[in-house]
Order: sequence, then structure tokens, then C-alpha cells
Amino acid sequence: MSLAKAVVTGTVYRTPEKRFTQNNVAVSDFVLNIGDREEMFIRIVSKRNFLDDVVSSLNKGDKILVEGRLQTAVAKMDDGSEKRIYEIDANTIEKMGASSSNSDYGTEEIVKFESDDMSNELINEDEIPF
Repeated sequence: MSLAKAVVTGTVYRTPEKRFTQNNVAVSDFVLNIGDREEMFIRIVSKRNFLDDVVSSLNKGDKILVEGRLQTAVAKMDDGSEKRIYEIDANTIEKMGASSSNSDYGTEEIVKFESDDMSNELINEDEIPF
């Protein structure tokens, strides 16, 4: 059952595994720990080809952000009890904590802006557009 859109951050608990369906569609899945103080696990499923590079680069312990569709299912355990399983069908997966190579605005740019001579000039009230 699909519930809603979800955006979560967490730590990769189990390294991704890639499997193929009978129609040769690649499906990757892994377990994400979204709890801060306690372990709270959610299964992440990726069926999209454009996410293969990101998913294949993930390792246990990586911090990531996942956006997708939250789904629930009920699984029967060996002892006959039922267990509710939560999973996200991922649309976006991004690694966190690593510097982005296409970001042009690092701390050097912020320091440069603050020390720029023009940043100390006052703006006339007539120049404000609103």
C-alpha cells in the first residue's frame, strides 16, 4: 500500500544488492537506519536506471538523503506472526557530507564577499525594488 511522498536522511545499514526481474529489469535495494539514538530501519528500493551509479557507490555507513514513495506491506514470519514492513520506492538518492564538485560557492566565496568593499555601502531607500 502506497502512503505518501517521503524524504528521509539516514545511514546505510546494509550495502545495496542488485537483482534482476524476469523481464531483466534491475532492482537495487538496501536498508537505511533513519534513527538518531535508536535503530529505526527502512528498506529502500530503486528501480530506476539513472540511480544505478549512486546506488552502486554506496557503502555501509554512508550518510544519504532519499526521496520517494513510502509504502507498507505485511509479511508473515516463520512463527506465524505478522510483521509490518516499511519501504521507500526511491526517486532520488543523494550522498550527504561530501563536497559537491559542481558547487561554486564554498566558504572561500563567503569570506571573499564579506570582505568586499561594496558589501559595506549603504543602499538608498529609493533603490529598494519593493
